[in-house]
Amino acid sequence: GYNMVVEIPKMTKAKMEVATKEPNNPIAQDIKKGNLRDYHGPIFWNYGCLPQTWEDPNEEHPELKVFGDDDPIDVVEIGSKSLEMGTVTEVKPLGVLAMIDDGELDWKVLAVAVDDPLAEEYNDIDDVPDAVKAGIREWFRWYKTPDDKPLNGFGFDEKYLDAKEAVSVIEETHESWKKLKAGDSDAGKLWLA
Repeated sequence: GYNMVVEIPKMTKAKMEVATKEPNNPIAQDIKKGNLRDYHGPIFWNYGCLPQTWEDPNEEHPELKVFGDDDPIDVVEIGSKSLEMGTVTEVKPLGVLAMIDDGELDWKVLAVAVDDPLAEEYNDIDDVPDAVKAGIREWFRWYKTPDDKPLNGFGFDEKYLDAKEAVSVIEETHESWKKLKAGDSDAGKLWLA
């Protein structure tokens, strides 16, 4: 499994995220145009990221022809419990969705906490009910439209890639993070320990 840092607990709506440009990278509420950001309704899963990963904004995806979003890789955890903000939870990747947000690649790893009862049943993307997968994809497609932003798109014919591909994407973003830490990639304004 992989360790997820929980940013947004299930059934809450404050848009909390690891502040990658602030010292020690605290979890803080996102601000847009001077206002604290909330989603327009609660999210129905736990949301967070995998530390020690980075979607490199200088690297173009060979197939999708878009660049990384300059953030750690996102995780949508679909277990039954609400996980507390700031907790570290071991998760099992089940698949990954290539969201394209404003021309940037923003991978969404679909996962389940290893200690959740669903972890017994779910081992790959085909084990996850279609309604759950579609609900997550459509939420990410539409969530910015109340702010007069366009719909988000998805690569790979809007399909989730399987668990093996999810692990491969995680490993690639971990390699990007290692280059960033070693000083081989431009950190821009990111704060690195």
